[in-house]
Amino acid sequence: MEQILQTTYLWLKAGHIIFVIFWMAGLFMLPRYFVYHQEAEAGSPEEARWIDREAKLRKIILTPSLIAVWVFGIALATAMHYWSMPWLHAKLLFVVALSAYHGWLVSYGKKLAKGQRGMSGKALRMLNEVPSLVAVVVVILVVVKPF
Repeated sequence: MEQILQTTYLWLKAGHIIFVIFWMAGLFMLPRYFVYHQEAEAGSPEEARWIDREAKLRKIILTPSLIAVWVFGIALATAMHYWSMPWLHAKLLFVVALSAYHGWLVSYGKKLAKGQRGMSGKALRMLNEVPSLVAVVVVILVVVKPF
């Protein structure tokens, strides 16, 4: 039984890490796409291409990766009985925040596709740093387990 749990654990962990990488890559790309989108002339063919690229990134990479991260993460925490660990609670707080950021990006992208350019390119460039900061904290929580 222990061998099965160890094997399952390794596959769950691998799946979780793989989809975290995909999700983070998408979270780094989407705000950058928004910058280029906003720099394109409104109503131009270039803007239409950015709208299409953003939609594909969301539908093909970002949202499926977010779902897989949560599924693998919950399965991993359950398999290893991590639910009572304080470091996991802290990690979950940051992952919930990053998931909310993901949702906000999707919402902003839909507004942008309708022609509502509510943020500056500089602000969008700064948003690119959000996933980096969260990743640093989460990795420290998972690897170091400071509490």
